[in-house]
Amino acid sequence: MAETRFESSDALTIKKWSSKLGYDVVYRTSLGPLIGEDENSVIHLKRELSKGPGDQVTFPLMKKLTGAGFTTGEVAEGNGESLSLYSDAMVINEQGHVVSIPNEGRSIDAQRVPIKLRQAAKNGLTTWWGERKSLIAFYHLCGWTRANALGIKYTGHNAVTAPTSGRQIWRAAAASESNTADENIESDDIFSLNMIDHMRETAETLASPIRPINIEGDYEAGGTDISGGKYIMYIHPYQATDLRTSTDTGQWLDIQKAAMMGGQTSKNAIYSDALGEYNNVIIKKSNHVTTGINSSSGAEITTVRRSVLLGAQALAIGFGMDNGPNTFGWNEELLDHKRVLEVSTFTLWGIKKTKFDSNDFGVIVGSTYAAAHATG
Repeated sequence: MAETRFESSDALTIKKWSSKLGYDVVYRTSLGPLIGEDENSVIHLKRELSKGPGDQVTFPLMKKLTGAGFTTGEVAEGNGESLSLYSDAMVINEQGHVVSIPNEGRSIDAQRVPIKLRQAAKNGLTTWWGERKSLIAFYHLCGWTRANALGIKYTGHNAVTAPTSGRQIWRAAAASESNTADENIESDDIFSLNMIDHMRETAETLASPIRPINIEGDYEAGGTDISGGKYIMYIHPYQATDLRTSTDTGQWLDIQKAAMMGGQTSKNAIYSDALGEYNNVIIKKSNHVTTGINSSSGAEITTVRRSVLLGAQALAIGFGMDNGPNTFGWNEELLDHKRVLEVSTFTLWGIKKTKFDSNDFGVIVGSTYAAAHATG
């Protein structure tokens, strides 16, 4: 019986592997559940450039109205309040990667191994894309400006900016301490539930509060009452260990008692891989939560990690024409008399932290001491 095969030159091969790669990059990586097309999403997907030409998308935000309004006996006409509109812009550009593998049926190297090398290439590229996108996202969220020196391949084609005024706090273990920069953090200033409380308080009491996200109807997107919504927090594994091993009363035990009861975690993908929930903050961890930065010299501080509390529209992400969050180009080229197969994947995309009226819109950064823990 003849075997049906898809060779590298077959158009169906390209579509098949492009579709597989795109699905895995988006839906099998940690940031996938945070991406959405509405204003309730932590990572707001902007589709304007996927529908037409251009390399920059500008998106608006209207600040809430604050006027007193009018009542009986007062004139409404001519006493309207002006709209306060601000905008942010995001650039997209090309990015991709290439893998070189022996061509099946043409190379003794492919003959020697039992694995499907095209599948292996797809798996490797999926991991690469997931890691790179996550890394870039946290560079922006944490305000890790050292990434700008690495070039646009590590910034999502948009400059990383430092946390704006009032959007970064520093852990202080003692009441007498007043830490105001990453370099002031000391070894006892480790991550705790108190830090979550302080970061949420900061998010809620800003002049323009950070809006939480709506999960299963507990908060109306766009509303003004922020008490019922959820925030997402990412901490580094070092910070997670500090949180779990705290012996202070009411620390990790509280997080175990908090939410995630009655199967709640199974109802929404945003709970995937969560450590727990405390004070309406869903806690996750990531290796890509960045180190600290010396405010004077710009040097890296490896014993500090910048946890982040995220609300709605903390990041914006966009893709170019005929591209999308689950659409990646897949190209195969045969080299060396068809003995070598090169596989490349690419997309047109951009990502950045949202800023409106010159302030970070959806993120609070919390710096704590965080170092590797001794084993044994």
